[in-house]
Amino acid sequence: MQFSVRGKLTTDEPMSRHCSWRTGGTAERYFEPADRDDLIAYLKQTPDDEALTWIGLGSNLLVRDGGLTGTVISTSKTLNGYEWINANQLYVECGTPCAKVAKEAAKMSVGGGGFLAGIPGTVGGALAMNAGAFGREIWMLVESVELLRRDGVSRQCAGSEFSISYRHVEVPAGHWFISTVLHFTDDPSEDADNEISTLLAKRSASQPTGQASCGSVFKNPAGDFAGRLIESAGLKGLRVGGCCVSNKHANFIINDQDASASDLESLIVNVQRTVAKIFGVTLEPEVRIVGRPPSHEHRAG
Repeated sequence: MQFSVRGKLTTDEPMSRHCSWRTGGTAERYFEPADRDDLIAYLKQTPDDEALTWIGLGSNLLVRDGGLTGTVISTSKTLNGYEWINANQLYVECGTPCAKVAKEAAKMSVGGGGFLAGIPGTVGGALAMNAGAFGREIWMLVESVELLRRDGVSRQCAGSEFSISYRHVEVPAGHWFISTVLHFTDDPSEDADNEISTLLAKRSASQPTGQASCGSVFKNPAGDFAGRLIESAGLKGLRVGGCCVSNKHANFIINDQDASASDLESLIVNVQRTVAKIFGVTLEPEVRIVGRPPSHEHRAG
């Protein structure tokens, strides 16, 4: 299959290069568009049955060892522009890091955006899952979004048109967030930069930052915390192959010994089963698990 593009298009691309867990199989095709027009042109060339997987910084993603069919579309290197519409409204493209938005809001002395510094991914990924940190979520800021269809047609939607819940957003099938307008408050903290520094220091003190992880692995169940349940089950330090449950924060799994994606998924399942057996609570993964198992597992299934 031949495609005409201006950006970077590779085949059999190792997804370990593009995911924060630093492991995973290959993508059949991996595309970094040169710009928005290049992305739309590529989408128009893809057949209707072409599987499309969108990624930003790969911070909330586990690609199974058997890899991904179709195309992985990476937005973080090109679709990362932003522009102030007025003193409180910021237009942001989907590939922009959330931490960058937090810094920009602090620079402009507007309030309500400091928590974004604690979200390790891009705005597009944060929109798709209603990501949050420090008790706040990105959709609290959303005024409108732009959706892109796989035929390259986009449309603007008010934020109020979407059904939003904890770590979940109802998105029409075959549509992806391409940009948003965020609305910040007129009442910033006395020192927005200091607020961000304080939040990041809090995060560093309680989470294993700087290690290969995906952030929080599980959603918090209603009225409780996944980390508390995992720790109470005695699972800190539990290891499968090259990965283990963090001793610093039990809702983090660390790839510290060249773990395979299968190691990570096995440990996730082990934690789920143990917590369900002890507490009767089924932990739901926050991380996206995509792709095929290794070929020998696939044949056995």
